Amino acid sequence: MASPATTRTVRPLDTLRFEASGPPQITGLAADRLRLLGAQGEAAGQDGPASGQVVITGAGPRPVRATTGWGGPKSGLVDEATVQAATGVMAVHGRRDGGPRGLAVDYTATATAVLTVQGLLATLVGAARGIHPRQVTTSAERAGLLAVSQYLAAAGADEGEAADLAPGGPPFTSAEGTLFELETLDPGAWAVFWKALDAPADAMRAGWRPFQFRYATACAPFPAALHTVTRSHSTARIRQAAALSGAQVCVLRTLAERAAEHDGAAPWSLRLMEPGARTGQPAPSGGRPLAGITVLEAGRRIQAPLAAHLLGLLGAEVIRIEPPGGDPLRGMPPACSGISARWLALNRGKRAVEIDIKSDADRRRLRDIAAEADVFLHNWAPGKAGELGLDAQDLATVNPGLVYAYTGGWADRLPDAPMGTDFMVQARTGVGEAVRPEGEPPAPSLMTLLDVMGGLTGAEAVLAGLLLRERTGHGVRVDSSLLGAADTLTAPALRRAARGANPRRPAGFRHPLPTADGWIAPSDACAVAAAAHDLGELATPDALSLLARHGLTATAVTTDLADLHHDARFAGSISRDAHGAPAVPDPWSLS
Repeated sequence: MASPATTRTVRPLDTLRFEASGPPQITGLAADRLRLLGAQGEAAGQDGPASGQVVITGAGPRPVRATTGWGGPKSGLVDEATVQAATGVMAVHGRRDGGPRGLAVDYTATATAVLTVQGLLATLVGAARGIHPRQVTTSAERAGLLAVSQYLAAAGADEGEAADLAPGGPPFTSAEGTLFELETLDPGAWAVFWKALDAPADAMRAGWRPFQFRYATACAPFPAALHTVTRSHSTARIRQAAALSGAQVCVLRTLAERAAEHDGAAPWSLRLMEPGARTGQPAPSGGRPLAGITVLEAGRRIQAPLAAHLLGLLGAEVIRIEPPGGDPLRGMPPACSGISARWLALNRGKRAVEIDIKSDADRRRLRDIAAEADVFLHNWAPGKAGELGLDAQDLATVNPGLVYAYTGGWADRLPDAPMGTDFMVQARTGVGEAVRPEGEPPAPSLMTLLDVMGGLTGAEAVLAGLLLRERTGHGVRVDSSLLGAADTLTAPALRRAARGANPRRPAGFRHPLPTADGWIAPSDACAVAAAAHDLGELATPDALSLLARHGLTATAVTTDLADLHHDARFAGSISRDAHGAPAVPDPWSLS
């Protein structure tokens, strides 16, 4: 049985206080998370201001301060709708449907709240280590650009996409009208599943590549015959085909169903391990707050790599564990200077070490590296770390001061959960219903909403663990999940469902308006009045001018992410890295 020291839940912000004001969609959520971390305080939400601040006191002679809001003073971005439009979120989310669409959840505001808390935690960690930036600034504009960073990198690559960017994709529909998601990472399982349902062989073959690349392209234009096939079979028969093949299906759940089962758990958990001396290099006299911290990352796909990437942007040295021969995703098209543009968006600046985790000798080598690290972060399949002898208790024997972080799918919170991938978690938690307004069939977004939000949540949890280590001298076990990310994103809708109200936004919510040469997105407050104007024969600048004369706020919708390089709303903020890949700005400014 584990000792109390390894199971006691603690909070890194105990004894601290905060004050928050500004846009409630941002500062209200930031305040909720600060309270979960132990701080005491209130948020004074103000719908009018485009920016606000969060101030933490009690951690030293001077307060730690975060400035946060929608966008820069010259951006013209005033709320969730205008930020989604300008940063390309609407364009990416709308690829499945063939035109830009707004997410009916406050995605960039939620990401901004998490980034705000990250900046505050990082500043507190730095202060505890003698590094003294006390002010952090972030915005929904930066959060939106971060959310589309891998898509932006691909748009600016040296070569074209490996799969078509065209409308189409899941969910599928059974004969009873039941909507469901399908997931497999194995082309053999894909083939067996469709063969069991008597799908045409040519449609089965043609469908695999767009299905496989949907995580990268945010669309899946596979043959319509596959949808026809599922509509001819019962849900029970489809489940049988999945069981036979090794693929998995998940019926889309409603927000009401998710609200009824919600356990109220925090988006992460922090548990003290045994006491141990702090590790890592001495803190430098200045610089970013995590300077001198070493993060060892064994991550796949997006969630863990993004979390480590954010820690690197805050100053940590990130050592990435890759299989022999290197991460195969380095070669995923499209490329810049021979390296995957998407891979660079999440992994640039990291140092790679090749480790064969199936080898006893290489596992010993990995433990030796972990003995000198501050953080070990991974998103391996559930139970794999224990099988390899690389779980938190195993690494605590060589480094008792380690922050051991696991960012996974379900956090062991749901029985009989399907595979813990982005689209399956969206389906299971009601996200598919939350992202679309009333009157539209539920459909999980093919933009990787939860992988990105899960990466943000994972980095936030690691920072909380580092601060807790500084305050207690203990190593810390940190867990976060895509489930926690989903519940954070849908929290307002789940609250509406829990009280018996309609959890979905009204019909037409955040639908951009067509112009003669593009699209515009009115702010949420001006949407109804803007829709009453006939803009279809006006050029976009003229349509915006017309609305402005009537006192209505709107912005142009970015439809080609490559245009962001030249967009005056983000002047000078998007650069290119050493390989020529587009790079979005750091989500925080520190001073």
